[in-house]
Amino acid sequence: MHKKLKPLVFILVLIPAFYLTYAAFTDNLGANPIEELLHATGFWTLVFLFLTLSITPLRKLTGWNKVIQFRRMIGLFSFFYAFLHFGVYLGLDSFFEWAEIAEDLTKRPYITIGFSAFVLLIPLTVTSTKGWIRRLGKRWQKLHKLIYPIAVLGVIHFWWLVKKDITEPLIFGIILIILFAIRYFKLKK
Repeated sequence: MHKKLKPLVFILVLIPAFYLTYAAFTDNLGANPIEELLHATGFWTLVFLFLTLSITPLRKLTGWNKVIQFRRMIGLFSFFYAFLHFGVYLGLDSFFEWAEIAEDLTKRPYITIGFSAFVLLIPLTVTSTKGWIRRLGKRWQKLHKLIYPIAVLGVIHFWWLVKKDITEPLIFGIILIILFAIRYFKLKK
């Protein structure tokens, strides 16, 4: 059954990218399309990162062991959306002005935090293959625990970015606390 679900999950996680591409080509990204692309790609990065974090607790709480088959794919899509987010920032927002980007990294803490999370995602993405899992052995699990600080950095990045309405980052923060609590209390038994 899960083999039939994998293509469906693959299509579902691509829907935001398809929608954003369609919206961009039909001029439906609002008054500030670059800001909308940055917000949307960052939002979907966090959604898929949190879905990745949710899979093990879901498996443990429900006994649906096959759900683990989707963790790698969803985690890779989290990186995909993070890469799009970073690409929009580099290319469309900053126009590859390296001096401006370097200044942003040092003077705007939310960009420093977001960039740190993105950089930490890279080794997780590179080592997500079966070959790397085999080569790294137990070190693979230690490396992939970076997902926890990455999620925290992602929420902080979002929180520090917003100026007035902190509703969305607050929701992500609460979800993250719940996920950590479930992991700590339910999975430690």
